Amino acid sequence: MGTGKRDAKVNGVLIVDKPQGVTSHDIVAAVRAALHTRKVGHAGTLDPMATGALVIGVGHATRLLQYIVEHTKTYSATIRFGQRTTTDDADGEFMEREAEAAVLPTLEQVREAVANEYTGDIEQIPNAVSAIKVNGQRAYDLAREGRHVELKARRVTVHAFDVLGGRQTQAANGTPVLDVDVRVTCSAGTYIRALARDLGNDFHCGAHLTRLRREAVGAFRVRDARIVRAHAEARTFVNRDGEEITRNRAVLDCVGEDLAGHLLTMVQAAQLTLPVLAVSEAQAADLRFGRRIVAQAPTDDERPAHHHGEHVWAAIGSADGEPEVVAIVERAKHHEFKPVTVFAANTGNE
Repeated sequence: MGTGKRDAKVNGVLIVDKPQGVTSHDIVAAVRAALHTRKVGHAGTLDPMATGALVIGVGHATRLLQYIVEHTKTYSATIRFGQRTTTDDADGEFMEREAEAAVLPTLEQVREAVANEYTGDIEQIPNAVSAIKVNGQRAYDLAREGRHVELKARRVTVHAFDVLGGRQTQAANGTPVLDVDVRVTCSAGTYIRALARDLGNDFHCGAHLTRLRREAVGAFRVRDARIVRAHAEARTFVNRDGEEITRNRAVLDCVGEDLAGHLLTMVQAAQLTLPVLAVSEAQAADLRFGRRIVAQAPTDDERPAHHHGEHVWAAIGSADGEPEVVAIVERAKHHEFKPVTVFAANTGNE
């Protein structure tokens, strides 16, 4: 690290506190540059307006991202009733209020609606400006091209939806609005913008998000002592057409060895991502040869709460007295497990 050499053997997970004004891909690019490796990905897109926990996988840890992205998420947000936007958040353009728009709801009415209609298993139509793919293209790309985007409703689970408080105020254009602070814990695939949109529709006054912060992705929390902070920095360049363009880029607030000190090892990341199946040296060898093993796994009651719907385990053994991630395994029979992903000995666990 710090040598400028590409593809250094760096493996693990970073929890980055994404700032407002940059994309999740901007954060990935910043990590790639800082750690001199191309193999970097993230678990779950955050919109440019949103801040908070973005889980970044580096090297072999990118194989854990597909499981991390399925963890429950916790967000804090502010919903503004009385205005709607084209994107259902503050980055969109304001839309005209309906002539028949109702008066703003009270805080108690919002609480009642949330309790009755927006907790538990619900059907939700994702926002048109979202990362969902439609015939191979992102919905937000189609929407920006002016094409009609029609997304199907999907079932999501809102585990907790707390209305923390609110205040009546005026928007910048003088429109009377009600700002409501909420905290939501939900399943993967839940759009907080869509919750705000639908609540605004229920009260016939429109609503959008003015603030969104992801507090946690499963056990990966923004309050973790190892959090990596970042900021947005404007950069001006000339494009191929000779036009001068200014856009934000993500800048990590720590680099080099300091950044490496924030990296969760493969073992630490796997323990936070999946339930653990302890394996012997002989079982580790069998898994690495693609063979099944017989082992006793934790019961479903012992699985961490954020592992909803997962049926895979991180097989962890030891090499030279140090723990290492051997494989990701799934159940083949009652006490038999087979490898889904295998990690070579003494690699990917640094």
